[in-house]
Amino acid sequence: MSTLEMLLSLVFLPSILAVCERPGVSLTLPTPIEALSGSCFQVPCRFIEHNGFNSTGAREGVWIKHGKDIYTTAHGINKYPIEITGDLDKFNCSTLLSDVNTNLAGKYFLRLDNKQSTATACAHPLWVTVRDSPWSPSINLPSDLKEHQSVIVTCSAFTPCPHSPPKLTWNLQQDSLRQTEENTDGTFTTKIQETITLSDTHDGYNISCSARYPVIGGNKTAETKVTLSVSYAPRNTSASIRPSGLVSAGRRVELSCSSRAKPPPRFTWFRKCEHGTTNVSVGPVYSFAVTKGGEYYCVATNGLGNQRSPDIYLRIKETPGSPSIDLPSDLKEHQSVTVTCSAFTPCPHSPPKLTWNLQQDSLRQTEKNTDGTFTTKIQETITLSDTHDGYNIRCSAKYPVIGGIKTAETEETLSVSYAPRNTFASISPSGLVSAGSRVELSCFSRAKPPPSFTWFWKSKHGEVDVSVGPAYNLSVTEKGEYYCVASNNLGSQTSSVIHLNIEESRVSIYSTMTIVGLVMLCGAVIIFECWLRFSKKPAEDTNEAE
Repeated sequence: MSTLEMLLSLVFLPSILAVCERPGVSLTLPTPIEALSGSCFQVPCRFIEHNGFNSTGAREGVWIKHGKDIYTTAHGINKYPIEITGDLDKFNCSTLLSDVNTNLAGKYFLRLDNKQSTATACAHPLWVTVRDSPWSPSINLPSDLKEHQSVIVTCSAFTPCPHSPPKLTWNLQQDSLRQTEENTDGTFTTKIQETITLSDTHDGYNISCSARYPVIGGNKTAETKVTLSVSYAPRNTSASIRPSGLVSAGRRVELSCSSRAKPPPRFTWFRKCEHGTTNVSVGPVYSFAVTKGGEYYCVATNGLGNQRSPDIYLRIKETPGSPSIDLPSDLKEHQSVTVTCSAFTPCPHSPPKLTWNLQQDSLRQTEKNTDGTFTTKIQETITLSDTHDGYNIRCSAKYPVIGGIKTAETEETLSVSYAPRNTFASISPSGLVSAGSRVELSCFSRAKPPPSFTWFWKSKHGEVDVSVGPAYNLSVTEKGEYYCVASNNLGSQTSSVIHLNIEESRVSIYSTMTIVGLVMLCGAVIIFECWLRFSKKPAEDTNEAE
């Protein structure tokens, strides 16, 4: 009760006590009631007269709140949206609350008047509360659901006003018939029903149902969901074998059985023999050492049934199992590693002979495994270098059998990482090049992983990093010395130096030769003229003497 209602009850307590001095009626009605805001509520009500009050004439009904008459059937007083719809002469005081709002909340008393005397149901007031959210519907179905079972699913919703019931919808059949029924206490319930036959596909299925209540200005909706849990017999039962394919005698195999069922199934393994079928194991996994081939299957069973898997076939190799070569991963040069060749050993007193292309006198050992089987192995420790990369290690196992020997072989190729090797540089074109022409310097190296390349130029002021990558293209301006460095995560190596030489200009040579030729020609002319002059002068002197 709110603080305001408590204060009002105290204020009007004298008038209520005065009324209750004349009790004589007992009510049967659901109280307290919750009415939905904006909707209506049909309150079921019955009464019994006692304590000398016996109405022989027409009865008048009056609802009292806070000590005041708020509704009467005789004088037309109706201060609240409240109305007695029941037949008072038949002891029915059912009352309809219309247009519910928060003002309707509170405590009400019913008074009966037969014009001779009055009686008030003081011991049985009607309590009214108002809620804003609608009632969620309920989904009802049997418990312990099983496949093949035909069940009725019901979605029901409380119905405060039977003349304006909620609309029910769900994700089952949409045209389900809606029915509104009166409950034993006089209230009403609206429901829809559907009959379904269950299967394994219904397990985990969500049924959702919504109730939409008409209210002033629209609708108010509430929804409920239920997840089905349906038990079913085993489905999709299958068996598998690991390792698959042909297996060697003495090797261990694992048979696995799987099935979809609820509740989870138990598994039984069977082997087909010449004289019938033999139960060989229980449980989802059956592990054993192979002695001979055969056909196997499993059966999955629960309280609702069983299902058999298809047969699986265990076949034995005619040749023995190949040995295995084990060595560490991520091999690197300078690393010391242990290489092991091992072979399954069906008979420890007659183990296979292991040989390989490593040291031939490797010690052979036969060891017992944790599962009781045996393995024969040989080992060798080697220090890796770049020459081991790509090397094939071969190991063979020779099994003694009746009448001879059966041999199986395994090969493993080494992958060894190493620092750069054989790094060298080249120039194209080679020899003398002209100033202004283009040349290409190339760097090569053998390494794993592949290296990165850096180019250096020996200048007058020191070495200069001029380029990265395996090739360096440049336009020639002056002669010089170049080299490259190859690097990876294991080391680096420098190439030898290559010399870039520039040839002198042919024009300059021709010009020099021309000048020299002209000088020589001029000298020859001068010498010739001098000779002529000296040769003529003695002749002239002779003529003058004569």
